[in-house]
Amino acid sequence: MRHLRLERPLVVFDLETTGTDTEKDRIVQIGMIRVEPDSGRRSWKQLVNPEQPIPPEATAIHGIRDEHVRDQPTFAQLRPDIEQWLADADLAGYNSVRFDLPLLQAELQRTGSGFDFAGVRHLDAMAIFHAMERRDLTAAYRFYCGGELEGAHDALADVTATLEVLDAQLGRYDDLPADMDALHRFCNPDEGRYVDRSRKFAWNDKGEAVFTFGKLAGRSLAEVVADRDSRGYLEWMLGRDFSDEVKAILRDALAGVFPRRS
Repeated sequence: MRHLRLERPLVVFDLETTGTDTEKDRIVQIGMIRVEPDSGRRSWKQLVNPEQPIPPEATAIHGIRDEHVRDQPTFAQLRPDIEQWLADADLAGYNSVRFDLPLLQAELQRTGSGFDFAGVRHLDAMAIFHAMERRDLTAAYRFYCGGELEGAHDALADVTATLEVLDAQLGRYDDLPADMDALHRFCNPDEGRYVDRSRKFAWNDKGEAVFTFGKLAGRSLAEVVADRDSRGYLEWMLGRDFSDEVKAILRDALAGVFPRRS
């Protein structure tokens, strides 16, 4: 650590998980490096049995499958070690403020931990990156085309620059597909996955609409309508600030008409 002055230990951590829902999903691997103020450091990596199946889309990202974690310790079994690693330390990660730490806190709470994060300072390298490095068209033009964009925010100047940036990107990255169909799939990896534009509902393997958020995440719309205790949640949503598209789906569902994937 040549530039960061530490007053107490810093634990840099990362989680691989079953998904991106910090309340519903579970940890399948945890990695930590603990750096002491005297620059001493130690590292730890551990697979975790999430006690639930790992979805294929998660495995596609981190390569961890159910058979890899079947005989591994659960988070509850690892909790004392994790708490020891975190003790008296500040934290750091990449996208850890919005994702890794909330999920870690949820896992600790689920297993009855009383670990207190009060007073713990938290550094997020992604937040610094996004704050310090511009990601607008002017910055892209400078990076890919090696020049300054003249007349930024003039519509024609911007689309001319965008065309040059796209062409430069294709020339820069050998593994970027060059044909339109493949590029479309690259730029729209989630196309066809969601029922509505605001992504409140997604299609499951049966072609049914399922909730993507809140306490009903993962449950099908038809299942919720059939459940008297949950049906009121749809009526509550109709009175809230959801899109007209979502509300139309809800009204149809309450009338017994459900979206089906074609």
